[in-house]
Amino acid sequence: MNNSNKLYLSKTEKIAYASGDAATNFFFKFFQFFLFYYYTDSVGLSAGVIGTMFLASRILDMFTDPAMGILADRTRSRWGSYRPYLLFIAIPYGIFGYLMFLNPQFSEQGKLWYAFITYSLMMMAFTAINIPYAAMTGVMTPNSYERTVLSSYRFMGAFGGGLLLTLLARPLVKALGGGNEAEGFRITMALFAVISVLLFWVTFWFCKERVKPAITQKSSWKKDFSSLIKNRPWQILTLSFLIHGCYYTIYGAVTIHFFKYWVGDNGEAVFLIFDFSTLFLATSLLSSLVGAGLTKNLVRIFDKRSVIIGSALLNGVVMTGFYFVANADYLTLFTLQVINGLAIGPLPVLIWAMYADTADYGEHQYGHRNTGLIFSAALFGLKMGLAMGGAIAGWVLAAYGFEANAEQSERSLLGILLCFSLIPAALAFIKVGVLLFYPLRDKHMQDIEAALTERKGELHAPSS
Repeated sequence: MNNSNKLYLSKTEKIAYASGDAATNFFFKFFQFFLFYYYTDSVGLSAGVIGTMFLASRILDMFTDPAMGILADRTRSRWGSYRPYLLFIAIPYGIFGYLMFLNPQFSEQGKLWYAFITYSLMMMAFTAINIPYAAMTGVMTPNSYERTVLSSYRFMGAFGGGLLLTLLARPLVKALGGGNEAEGFRITMALFAVISVLLFWVTFWFCKERVKPAITQKSSWKKDFSSLIKNRPWQILTLSFLIHGCYYTIYGAVTIHFFKYWVGDNGEAVFLIFDFSTLFLATSLLSSLVGAGLTKNLVRIFDKRSVIIGSALLNGVVMTGFYFVANADYLTLFTLQVINGLAIGPLPVLIWAMYADTADYGEHQYGHRNTGLIFSAALFGLKMGLAMGGAIAGWVLAAYGFEANAEQSERSLLGILLCFSLIPAALAFIKVGVLLFYPLRDKHMQDIEAALTERKGELHAPSS
């Protein structure tokens, strides 16, 4: 058997790969936790309109995401197929991320168009850099377990970047804005944009691509999509990922609203420079960081499928519990949030590692590897979930009569609470039901790895 199947990555390369998701999450976690609040309470746009904007902006992704995956799969350079995009797209990614927060003094309609255009441009840059970045999981090593370990490092970087963003965002906004919240957001996100560019370059410099398609594989758009559509494990993962992005975004979008309007947190520091909402979000990310780090140990004992189902189930139970917690019971709120973070931590680690498994499965079943397209469709599912979650949060708050920076009625407070608890909890339980149909077990993947190694060894062997 070819020794490449036993390839293990150095800790330096794993940390370098993790830095790319830290760069991603300086913006992605902002989109989940702060962007809805920024548009409603800082820019002054209505919740319902913003919800619709989030969903409308995803129409373009239906075309750009698969196109980017196909393009990346066909890219050939001295750096590989996917790494070049980390080098060349990093600067546009940072620029578009910064432009989102300029907040020009237009009319309300002009502000909406500016938000729509800059958010859409940022999502295009997000696509162009993150699809190749995610696809690298499938080509840095052919070993399924090592990909899970790599994914664990990746999401420790993701949660670490998100934690840093969450801890510093509101204090920096307050300190740099001079009383102007929108200006504070602009300067703060400029700093994170610069750091993001540098971190993507670290990933480019220290990470390598090693897994190549079989030498007999012919490039064909029709075959790419045909093998993707027939890939049942990929279908199930993508549906579950869409649901995950949706419910996590609903919950994240209203967390600051929950503390501001339901709990009565006025943004004043309660511990050092941090207010309650910042500490609450940071608690989730810190415990998620621990959960992500523990994942590689869990999968030594349990099957990946079992771990991800158990984590999603616990996630749903905890979010149900938020509905029943008294608004001033901080101890219970924060205890539940610690458990919630531990449950969330393994979810992205495993789902991205399992996507790499579906690439192996597709190559094994149909003789065609399309790693970039598989990960582009995965990212589209996540972004669609992000958009749907933001849309649902906006529509629910609008339906319940929410008005930014005003005293809320009992009905509008109920809308915030439902978005914070029962609605995302219900979707988490639906995700569990979907994942029960996922067919690939770890033993199955070991057989697939061995078969692919043997097949590629025969193809590359010299003829007698």
